[in-house]
Amino acid sequence: MEKILVSACLLGAKVRYHGGDAASDHPILRRWCDEGRLVVVCPERDGGLPTPRPPAEIVGPGAGAGVIARLAVVRTSTTIDVTEAFRRGAEIALDAVTQHRIRIAVLKDGSPSCGRSFVYDGSFSGARVDGLGVTTALLESHGVRVFDERSIDDAHAFLEQLEGWR
Repeated sequence: MEKILVSACLLGAKVRYHGGDAASDHPILRRWCDEGRLVVVCPERDGGLPTPRPPAEIVGPGAGAGVIARLAVVRTSTTIDVTEAFRRGAEIALDAVTQHRIRIAVLKDGSPSCGRSFVYDGSFSGARVDGLGVTTALLESHGVRVFDERSIDDAHAFLEQLEGWR
């Protein structure tokens, strides 16, 4: 059975920077949970950051890939450099992927860790830029197919493909 990496906040864990969650009531997520498929991570918490914590954004080129390549950093709204915590959290997620032979992840879009289609631009103005979060970039560079909370149906279709249901 294929395991699926999932952001803890999507399952209702109150781990987001503001102390809340981003719980999804998608029936496929519930089914995967019932089937024992989910491996739950919160790269920011796992990397050592507290909850709640100041919001953080990627500053510099390349979004999450830029952080991995050490061309960009992650800073809080109070200008504290939290890059190493983000890198450590991404490595912990990659360790889980390796341990469970995971090929699919469903992560929280917009997050500087888990963003799939966008992250914020580093100005703390609410401006979005196309790009991946740090964890997403690292996982994709290791062959994991990452989806976000709006593409769970696509993740399910990919799972069916992997398991030969189609």
